[in-house]
Amino acid sequence: MSMVPNAIRVRPGGALAGQTGVPGDKSLSHRALILGALAEGTSTVRGFLPAGDTLATLDCIRALGIAVEGRNGTLTVAGRGLGGLSAPLAPLNCVHAGTAMRLLAGVLAGQPFASVLDGSAQLRRRPMRRITDPLREMGARIEDTDGRAPLRFAPARLRGITYPMPVASAQVKSCLLLAGLFAGGPVTVIEPGPARDHTERMLRAMGAGVDVNGNRVTIRPGGTLRPLDMTIPADISSAAFVLVAALLSAGGPVTISGVGVNPTRTGVLDILAAMGAPVDLAHPREEGGEPVADLVASRAAPHGADIGGDVIVRAIDEFPVLMVAATQAEGETIVRDAAEMRVKETDRLAVMTAELRKLGAAIEERPDGFRVAGPQALHGALVDGHDDHRVAMALAVAGLVAQGETVVADARCVHDSFPGFVETMQALGADMTWSSHD
Repeated sequence: MSMVPNAIRVRPGGALAGQTGVPGDKSLSHRALILGALAEGTSTVRGFLPAGDTLATLDCIRALGIAVEGRNGTLTVAGRGLGGLSAPLAPLNCVHAGTAMRLLAGVLAGQPFASVLDGSAQLRRRPMRRITDPLREMGARIEDTDGRAPLRFAPARLRGITYPMPVASAQVKSCLLLAGLFAGGPVTVIEPGPARDHTERMLRAMGAGVDVNGNRVTIRPGGTLRPLDMTIPADISSAAFVLVAALLSAGGPVTISGVGVNPTRTGVLDILAAMGAPVDLAHPREEGGEPVADLVASRAAPHGADIGGDVIVRAIDEFPVLMVAATQAEGETIVRDAAEMRVKETDRLAVMTAELRKLGAAIEERPDGFRVAGPQALHGALVDGHDDHRVAMALAVAGLVAQGETVVADARCVHDSFPGFVETMQALGADMTWSSHD
């Protein structure tokens, strides 16, 4: 047996109740580091998420010559301006973090020095042409490996473009807006649907020339970026696992404090409401230009729903745990337009279907989604997290409503986005512990 706890052991029956927090928003933590590095002066970032993915971004920023100090979730980033980055001495290792690779690609494409972005075997499998194609259109000189990492950048001068995105993607949009900071003319991104707008909000707060007109986002080069002084709200993607567990639990209510409720991220709340399991928003407020609220969930009896269209991109990271909710909903749930699930850390449609079937679920996997009729009785089993943080946490939530014991192997990856996940669930009353499994 391995001596390092690498599996989550779950038993049903715990009635969840109480108040908790979840870690800081991962998307905002990545962006605060990268934009802080490009600012003129020192940025202060409170509530930073010290998880695997964001720490990879931190290491990359330091390797580009930026001093970052801090502890207890508060960082100071000594920005050196748009022209202040230094050539890295070695390839920049993004580990598992697709956000880090795609956003840093926008920054590195227009630098006067050469650089390389690389990562884990898992990250090397993820598609990168969605950023390299438009960056090359801007004049970037990039070598890749069949459209995947490692990405090798040669010094280049970028030009402005207007780019209609084929798929709504905050990472692609953010990559091009960041590249636009170094371009010779305006860069306009045309979105086919709503994607998270954290980058535009942060750039605007820092004084960048960003215009949003309907589905067109334009950045005008020139000028400097002011330093940030912000508190990062709690991550709604992490909160989703706690919310679904609370909605399916016999206890309640469960309150999660200070969660970011940016409307480009609240698709999970809209979907749960459509399934008859609404989450209440208490004490709405604003922090650092981002809307925030306390989320309150109590036991509900969800019903099936037909889910597709624009809400999908606003909930794309939450679908692993929404698949669990669908197995417990009364009637038929159909999800479509969600093929983007296939190009995350894993093919989440295929992986979640296969693992939930091990728990006894009957799910029809479809090219762009799934169909499930419920409620279904799940039984405990040995399942695999596939080194994908959201898959591992979703399966742990499934274990709370299964009969008997569930063991989620290959689950250390939960630290990529939600360090303290198991301990948070324990404190709310869940029978969930770390264990070792070979």
